[in-house]
Amino acid sequence: MILQSLHILNYRNIREASLEFGDKLNCFVGLNGQGKTNVLDAIYLLSFAKSAFTSQDSLNITHGEEMAMVQGVYSTKSIVERPSLQDSKTLSTLSASGLSTLSPEGGLTTISCGLRRGVKKQFRKDKKDYPRLIDHIGLIPLVLISPADQDLIEDGSDERRRFMDVVISQLDRKYLDCLTTYNALLKQRNALLKQYADAPNPPDDLLEVLEWQMVEPAQYIFRARTEFFEAFKPHFEEVYRRIAGEEEVPVLRYVSQLQNRDLREAYVRTRQRDLILGWTSQGIHKDDLEMKLGEFPLKQVGSQGQQRTFVLAMKLAQALYLSKVESRKSKDRFAQSQRPILLLDDIFDRLDSQRVERIVEMVQGEEFGQIFITDTDRQHLTEILKPNDKAKIFHVENGQIA
Repeated sequence: MILQSLHILNYRNIREASLEFGDKLNCFVGLNGQGKTNVLDAIYLLSFAKSAFTSQDSLNITHGEEMAMVQGVYSTKSIVERPSLQDSKTLSTLSASGLSTLSPEGGLTTISCGLRRGVKKQFRKDKKDYPRLIDHIGLIPLVLISPADQDLIEDGSDERRRFMDVVISQLDRKYLDCLTTYNALLKQRNALLKQYADAPNPPDDLLEVLEWQMVEPAQYIFRARTEFFEAFKPHFEEVYRRIAGEEEVPVLRYVSQLQNRDLREAYVRTRQRDLILGWTSQGIHKDDLEMKLGEFPLKQVGSQGQQRTFVLAMKLAQALYLSKVESRKSKDRFAQSQRPILLLDDIFDRLDSQRVERIVEMVQGEEFGQIFITDTDRQHLTEILKPNDKAKIFHVENGQIA
């Protein structure tokens, strides 16, 4: 999809903004802390029904205000006639009266999210509330690349599993359901393990029931992650090569306990040990993505630039993977309406000029769809975008966008 226009009211430090975007490159320039990332987060919110940076909705409402609204008008076509923007007064009135949205016109979809303190968030598509927010995931594919992606390297396996989950969940509703079911059962099993850690007669029958219930969703998740990784890995290797050249050899490997053991048998075999530990040691919640440069762990031998390149290649490959899967569904290799929106938040730090140039050249190609970029240096951004004279550039200062 193409995000044609975005309307923001009281979202973080942006009190009010109505913006129209280009179909390809849209750039936000300003000093740190002025609100550039908040614009990208508002766009992210409309795809995932949550902020990329906090799980507490109330923290996204401007300090001192009681409510916030974000509304986006999307096109499912590559070229459409743009609807006129609402003026500020109308936007404020609509928001205060219940977050009404623009009426959908041919090929247009309106997504809105309303936040109020102490009230459940309201999320709508074309004026209709979703029965479940989970039903929205995947409608507007999106990939966010930001400095926080360094956590894929620095943090534990949770972050790398989350990377796989975010990609697969945008394409496979059953995967998301299985993941929710498995995590709920895992939480119950861990609670029982802690409760009966020192008990002479732990409830083996109850643990066995939980374990049998966990196996089926675990197996589905394992198969989905395996299929995803096999399709994703070639994209990753190609993107890395295009950014860094042929000299570096990145290695990315999916590691899972289910690759070499039967999960049901593993639960039985490790039950006594798990009671001592107080947590479940076997299952897909232990899956990981192994990252290396050549034969050595990336975290230990990779420079800052190499680590940044590795993560960027993973996220850009994520966008390509989503594009190819969606375009196969539409029978169009690069269907404009199927390519995910790409958010690039302050990605040029720690990269040499040659790598930056290659990245910008790549994302402007036909493989990628609509792009939103933030940077602190207008002259720097103008220089790297020289070949593209259709980029729209916005200046952001203290929450004001021009």
